[in-house]
Amino acid sequence: MDNRAPLFSGFLEIGESWIDYNNHLNMGYYSVIFDLAADMVFGRFGFGADYVAERNLTTFCAEYHVRYLRELKLGDKVRSSFWIVDHDEKRFHTFQELYHEDGWISATGEGLTLHIDLSGPKVAPMPRDVLEKIAAFAKQSAKLTLPEGMGGKVGMRGPRG
Repeated sequence: MDNRAPLFSGFLEIGESWIDYNNHLNMGYYSVIFDLAADMVFGRFGFGADYVAERNLTTFCAEYHVRYLRELKLGDKVRSSFWIVDHDEKRFHTFQELYHEDGWISATGEGLTLHIDLSGPKVAPMPRDVLEKIAAFAKQSAKLTLPEGMGGKVGMRGPRG
């Protein structure tokens, strides 16, 4: 397993209700796994249920792109790397890799997360203490070689036909 990522979630196990009629993880559950894994690491920055309860602030996903690289089956255990690629006072760009417990990458996910003031709700600047944590982690991420597949776009290769 590649341990060059700045942060990893804990392991999650693929459950029976996530398996489709092709006998593998349904495509929608990759996003669920990436979201659950992000929740595992968001506490490092101050986000989570306490953040909502105490500050009436949270995060919303604005965009998320998944690349499916290798299928997962019932009972497989996976964990996610987590990178902050870029940020400003109201949003941050993330990249995740979904690692099987045997070390291979099953999928990647790249997203844009917005910081939200729930009184609107509206996009709002992060409090200074949270922004400082995001900035420090982004700086740590920037010291490492960014993972393959980041910044991709959907499209077909080759001539139109």
